[in-house]
Amino acid sequence: MSTATVPISNIKKSSKGEDGEGSVQVQMDPSVKIGNAKVFAVYGKGGIGKSTTSSNLSAAFSHLGKRVLQIGCDPKHDSTFTLTKKMLPTVIDALEQVDFHAEELRVEDFCFPGYNGVMCVEAGGPPAGTGCGGYVVGQTVKLLKEHHLLEDTDVVIFDVLGDVVCGGFAAPLQHADRALIVTANDFDSIFAMNRIVQAIGAKSKNYNVRLGGVIVNRSDATDQVDKFNGATGLKSMAHFPLLDEIRKSRLSKSTMFELEATPAVKAVQDEYMRLAASLWKGSDPLPAVPMKDRDIFDLLGFD
Repeated sequence: MSTATVPISNIKKSSKGEDGEGSVQVQMDPSVKIGNAKVFAVYGKGGIGKSTTSSNLSAAFSHLGKRVLQIGCDPKHDSTFTLTKKMLPTVIDALEQVDFHAEELRVEDFCFPGYNGVMCVEAGGPPAGTGCGGYVVGQTVKLLKEHHLLEDTDVVIFDVLGDVVCGGFAAPLQHADRALIVTANDFDSIFAMNRIVQAIGAKSKNYNVRLGGVIVNRSDATDQVDKFNGATGLKSMAHFPLLDEIRKSRLSKSTMFELEATPAVKAVQDEYMRLAASLWKGSDPLPAVPMKDRDIFDLLGFD
């Protein structure tokens, strides 16, 4: 990738009462709202399995007969790997090829079909140290809208890198209806979840996004998550155990729905289908209240 600078003119300092007093945030262009699709943004601690979760959830929605679009928001551009069986070029790659003249792009330059008809886009990221991830998300949504791809979509899933929910990384929350948090049953994951709850609360002041719930992943037990949920008002929507078949599915470039339906695999498939059905049906937003850092240590038994 060249060192072409990505424009960041849509970044401004928020005034009091916006996304956080004194914060610097990427503001959404009102002309690029997604439309009628149900939009979910998936967050969680880095390495917790957000891409695996997002891809299997996309597959589950497709099995419900929904038209699904998954947008990976990570420079690694591996969000849709199990859906397409390959690493896709990113929107930034495609824009760079045409010297950032977006009008020269074709749909097939940045949007690719995946498992069971799920459409896949990898937003990518700006060259390191030169731009903002929020610009990339905004440009991606703008391209999708200009090419009328959002008109034929029922569900959009943003798979967002890591847990640093500042400026650009929080940009998908400006488009989402519900934010979903993937966590494991351990202190570090729950600490990151608390920060994400704070970010969603800040964004909800100016945008429609609200907390949808928690997805417990890579965990046989849920006691620590249950403690945190009870203290903050969160709720777990799904639970996926520490199952080796889930790890192997990614290594084999497959969703869980493409594996042999052993009892363990079938249980995971059923849980994803139940989760997708629940999200499609909709639920009231969770009025969760984040905890102070010290209180999390006290709650989970760390002295």
